[in-house]
Amino acid sequence: MKMKLAEIAKAINAQNDIEQWADVEVTSVSFDSRHLAEGCLFIPLQGAQDGHQYVPSAFTNGAAASLWASDHDITDHTHPLLVVNDPLKALQQLGKYYLHKINPIVVAVTGSNGKTTTKDMIASILSTQFNVTKTYANFNNEIGVPVTLLNMEANTEVVVVEMGMDRFGQLDFLSKLVNPDIAVITMIGEAHIEFFGSRDKIADAKMEITHGLKEDGTLVFDGDEPLLEERVTDLPQEQLRFGRQLSNDIYATSVNDAPRKIGFTVNEWPDVKFTIPMVGEYNVNNALAAMGVGKLLHITPLHMKQALANVELTENRAEWVAGKKGEQILSDVYNSNPTAAKEVLKTVAATPTDGKRIVVLGDMLELGDAAPRLHASLATEIDPATINAVYLVGDQMKYLQDKLIQEGYPQEAIHHYGTDQLAQLTADLDAVLTADDLLLLKASHGIHLEQVLAALKAED
Repeated sequence: MKMKLAEIAKAINAQNDIEQWADVEVTSVSFDSRHLAEGCLFIPLQGAQDGHQYVPSAFTNGAAASLWASDHDITDHTHPLLVVNDPLKALQQLGKYYLHKINPIVVAVTGSNGKTTTKDMIASILSTQFNVTKTYANFNNEIGVPVTLLNMEANTEVVVVEMGMDRFGQLDFLSKLVNPDIAVITMIGEAHIEFFGSRDKIADAKMEITHGLKEDGTLVFDGDEPLLEERVTDLPQEQLRFGRQLSNDIYATSVNDAPRKIGFTVNEWPDVKFTIPMVGEYNVNNALAAMGVGKLLHITPLHMKQALANVELTENRAEWVAGKKGEQILSDVYNSNPTAAKEVLKTVAATPTDGKRIVVLGDMLELGDAAPRLHASLATEIDPATINAVYLVGDQMKYLQDKLIQEGYPQEAIHHYGTDQLAQLTADLDAVLTADDLLLLKASHGIHLEQVLAALKAED
């Protein structure tokens, strides 16, 4: 991003005269006054705190200018301020303006599971032949999406935008903000079921990603999911299906799950063997979705093979980490829901180890009234023959504890902790882990198992 303040003021309909600052150059945007680059435009957002109180520190830390809400009295007349009705809406308006100015191909990605991994895979595949910008970390909401757009370099040819949602209308807004050329739905699970009530309604909400899809655009989606098949019948845009069933446009013809990587072949390119550096057969579907996008944009299969083998994944997404005693740690501490948790438990049970398999599972948040049933349902994937000990964290995990005991899992191998007992959990794990063991850490981010990971992993 590189724009003069005069251009920005016009794009967002700033209400004040900024003639004296018209030539000030802005090179980025930020809503965190503590961490911003020299020359950035500061966005004072209204949250638990009013961002306007941080405008002075933003300028101290190098901001070139700041937005300012018109219902706040201006106390600073020495720095460039752009007065607008609502700084968040102005940020979104500026993001849309800059998107149209750069005019890249837009790929939008959503899904109950796998959207971040799929975003990373798409970006890796497309980067073999295009200049690509992708969503940083989990900047996937009404704030993060315009920030992603405004962080594009002028030479960006494709932008891969991750889109999250926790309510109806959110994807509708984000899709219409970016008007994707390609929209991707990885899958429908139970994530955020607290807000929607059923998988049917989650599918309705996920389909909102098509509301801004260009008329000549394409929807790439999980063709194994009946809830999506029901909803695409009247969609006028082109569709590309991926999955495991032979009815899909792109499907895996073989899968070989080896420690720390998966090899697979695909119907479209039968002579090419693809590999992804991660565990869990569910990640093959994420790769197929990314390959579908690659096919639409004419990436060669050999470039796809190279890109997938070397994909750089967002941190804490099913990532293998070395423990300080030499144990294998599978860290998946950023997010959790029943579908994802069951898949990663299957992976752990099938991963070779000379020692014990130990799983640490924290509460899965935003499951509403279904939480007791869905937490208990994880018991189907916890067999004492393959998983030697279970450490559970949070109130909801008591339902899993009860179910495991009911089904005969050894009580002495089940341990339960409150969310305020992470230090004790860490100490207990440290006391039993050996170099031969395999440890899984899986929970919603609000449980903060990253603190346990930080204490147990080997120093870099």
